[in-house]
Amino acid sequence: MRVVMAGASGLIGRAVAAALRAQGTEVRRLVRRAPAAPDEIFWDPAGGSLDPSALEGADAIVNLAGRTIARGPWTRRARDEMVASRVGATRLLVETLGRRGARPSVFVSASAIGYYGDRGDEVLTETADPGRGFLAELVQAWEAEARRARAYGVRVVCTRFGLILAPRGGVLAPLLLPFRLGLGGPLGSGRQWWSWVHLDDVVGAVLAALRTPALEGPVNVVSPAPVPQREFARVLGAVLRRPAVLPVPAFALRLVLGAMADETVLASQRVRPAALEAVGFAFRWPELRPALEDVLRPAA
Repeated sequence: MRVVMAGASGLIGRAVAAALRAQGTEVRRLVRRAPAAPDEIFWDPAGGSLDPSALEGADAIVNLAGRTIARGPWTRRARDEMVASRVGATRLLVETLGRRGARPSVFVSASAIGYYGDRGDEVLTETADPGRGFLAELVQAWEAEARRARAYGVRVVCTRFGLILAPRGGVLAPLLLPFRLGLGGPLGSGRQWWSWVHLDDVVGAVLAALRTPALEGPVNVVSPAPVPQREFARVLGAVLRRPAVLPVPAFALRLVLGAMADETVLASQRVRPAALEAVGFAFRWPELRPALEDVLRPAA
């Protein structure tokens, strides 16, 4: 395969690119600076610039571009950047794809379980209705742009990523220091469901989306075993051999993070990976404790 990838420098992009290359796939990376390597191609999503020849010969496009939502608080400028870096960049990719005569067979575009909003104990599969709030509306607009590629005969997969567990970055990054200092504990009530996923399974799901014709439309990329946040905190404390009994009140999180708190760490999303299960996807890390033990294992 030959894959063109946007967002290759991010947490997911680096891991997916490495996995594809290990399997003999050619990866071309879209970059927003002067290319410094043979596999790099310049694009300017903010300015709407991408040479259609960049997609020449591509069998697939993987779109992982987007400003992180975890960099709070969500000011008006931050929200505008999040929208432009996702919706605008995806629109540019699809429009450029449409100007090509020979088109890739599949377009895998990042998405997020923020689509569902705050849903309490409701079990959420890919057929669930969207939720409310800035993040839910952003994801809806993001996926709508990706779906436009269907008009060109391209299979579209929107990978709705959950809370990613990784050695560096992901959901653990802001949690590790307080937990290692013995100051960790539940966030808010701790009753909200956290739908997590190991980075290895994120990579596996993206590769499956590229190569499995039965995967199309939204695909929840989460472990089949979500947990209440207080359980996540308890297991994290146990793995680190630290107490996890000091709760962080919701009001304190809102003071620091603003509206971002209610739509991220305090939101309850009990998500099931129904589409992946339907195609027999085998999770490497389906349970929380082994997944945390793996990502927190000291480097050899």
